Amino acid sequence: MGLRLATLAAALAVTPAGFLHAHQSPAGGFAEPGGSQGPLLTAWAALGLRASGADTGNALGYLQAHEDGLAETTDVELVALAESALGARPAKLLARIRAAQRGDGRIGPTVNSTIWGILALRQARQRAPVAAVRFVLRQQARGGGWAWYLHGRPDSNDTAAAIEALRSAGVTGRPIRRGLAYLRGLQNRDGGFELTPGRGSDAQSTAWAVQTFVAAGRPAPQGSIAYLLRLRRPDGSFRYSKRYATTPVWVTAQVLPALARKPFPL
Repeated sequence: MGLRLATLAAALAVTPAGFLHAHQSPAGGFAEPGGSQGPLLTAWAALGLRASGADTGNALGYLQAHEDGLAETTDVELVALAESALGARPAKLLARIRAAQRGDGRIGPTVNSTIWGILALRQARQRAPVAAVRFVLRQQARGGGWAWYLHGRPDSNDTAAAIEALRSAGVTGRPIRRGLAYLRGLQNRDGGFELTPGRGSDAQSTAWAVQTFVAAGRPAPQGSIAYLLRLRRPDGSFRYSKRYATTPVWVTAQVLPALARKPFPL
């Protein structure tokens, strides 16, 4: 009996959720191996665990205790998204997001901050500002993708987040089709997706792509899930790519929603 329990405990310890739990402090924060805990990594870990249906410990309490230290608009948006996903109503953070909206529709300084503002508001079941949605639509590049800043070079991650934000705001049709076509152009023979052309497949870009196709009502691209599963390590974490194993808590947290077929907002 004791051996069976030990075997079961060992099996649970090597799940992706088990890996993340092993890097959560009693206070609720998450940290990379050898690193310091912080609200941004904690928000990512909480989102990954919530998407997979796993326990998030005291992540919500940790995030709420660190709200006042969030300086960047995107930091506020990510933590607000996570707190809402965990069942809270982050009123102060949501107010900061709305206060950051500019006359041209932007929320914060960049395309990326506008995308995340929409996602955070929709996760809280609040209406996405029409001007912000129109701003994101205007930033779609000729090739179908989005960049994180104005007039920048598109990449898969920001394109995926833009599509998820637009879908959460009810956008359908040509902008979504063009965005998905751009993403398809970044899928490699190994099934994975790359951040930009020629960079090579990585777990996070692939996870973003999977989430986005699901958000658009499409199946996960062929080979994408198999690519992610090949990157899983014996400790339950995921490699960043075939070549590199870095920031395993962050990477694993971002892979979990894709494996669960859960786009943002959750």
